[in-house]
Amino acid sequence: MEGAAEVLRARLSHQPEALLVLGSGLGHLADAVVDATIVPFSDLPDFPVPSVAGHAGRFVQGRLEGRPVLIQQGRYHLYEGHSLDVVTRPVRTARAIGIRTLIVTNAAGGIRRDLEPGSLVAIDDHVNLQFRNPLVGAPRAGEPRFPDMSAPYDAELTALAQRVALDLGIRLTPGVYVAVTGPSYETPAEVRMLERLGADVVGMSTVPEVIAARSAGMRCLGVSLVTNVAAGRSPVRLDHAEVVEVGRRAGATLERLLRGVVAALAPAPGD
Repeated sequence: MEGAAEVLRARLSHQPEALLVLGSGLGHLADAVVDATIVPFSDLPDFPVPSVAGHAGRFVQGRLEGRPVLIQQGRYHLYEGHSLDVVTRPVRTARAIGIRTLIVTNAAGGIRRDLEPGSLVAIDDHVNLQFRNPLVGAPRAGEPRFPDMSAPYDAELTALAQRVALDLGIRLTPGVYVAVTGPSYETPAEVRMLERLGADVVGMSTVPEVIAARSAGMRCLGVSLVTNVAAGRSPVRLDHAEVVEVGRRAGATLERLLRGVVAALAPAPGD
């Protein structure tokens, strides 16, 4: 981890204020970064190349809305066969170089009946049905073993996102994200089960990153872009290419929201 942090730190022109993690089909926000420095994951020690369409696998550092940021364009997933150590490595590396704010996005299936493709959901809680935790094992420096998870997503950041959405005329609804392992999509019976468990959207990422970030003292904002209606809610067959395409089309709205949030960010406590 420290080796990757040293390499990344040496490539940065400014100290980033936040890490933005871009989900499937949402990587185009990185194109808006000014004075960009691109650091492919392949340049960093122990960073594999992601194998999923829509995940470029690189960091992009520069300025967004005049603020120094680090964008993670693509992520690792359990279903690729990676360990949770690898899945959380980009976030932990970002924390090692001094970043204290995580803005994490994902493509998700809409479980709640009012969520259609293109809907944006501010994650206010999550359910971990991946049944694994990135804190298992020997405690890491700076990551207490029993972090409080009563508020995994920062209330002030979420309120800020809601204010920005209101100003921009964007509908941003709160919801609970449930993480499953994948890579198969859920069956209709599984979706009915998730609905009864209180989930509004379902995906295959985010939760391990947020757990690791919260343990390391980072504040987190999570936003899901609903790219498909969950199984059993529509007669249309689910297809990852469609997920990426909807993310590409509807991602412009999410980009407007994220740019507004970044522009309005206050420094993280302790910065």
